[in-house]
Amino acid sequence: MKQFKGRPVVPGKAKAEALVSHGGFNTLASFQKSLMFGDKNATCSDQNNPDLYQKPMAGKALCLPMTIGSTTGGMVLYTAACMGRQPACLLFSQPIDSLAAAGAILAGVWSENPMPTVDSLGEEFLQAVKTGDSITVEEDGTVTVG
Repeated sequence: MKQFKGRPVVPGKAKAEALVSHGGFNTLASFQKSLMFGDKNATCSDQNNPDLYQKPMAGKALCLPMTIGSTTGGMVLYTAACMGRQPACLLFSQPIDSLAAAGAILAGVWSENPMPTVDSLGEEFLQAVKTGDSITVEEDGTVTVG
């Protein structure tokens, strides 16, 4: 087991299976089909992300370096949470951008499905975690892999 300490953007506890992206996460492209066509598993529809494409994101510990793409990213995360299709948590190796932070914070405040969110976990985190690993998140930003 390895532990990493990051900054809790949306404090909370979570335990979930890791889903890892080594490239930037395009929030709109990834969630678009799920939100438009009722896919409750939130299967990733971003064909430009080979790490996640066609994999279910709902209930997973989404491990990524950063988000990229549309300015709608925050609203997409918030909407996914309101529809119960959100990841169990968002874990960023880099500092979170303002749009993703806004979506995660809004989900924590206004939806019944908060997504604990931790950023600044470091590149070592993304090198250590593999899709399928067990992830535990603590309120203080401690993330345990394994």
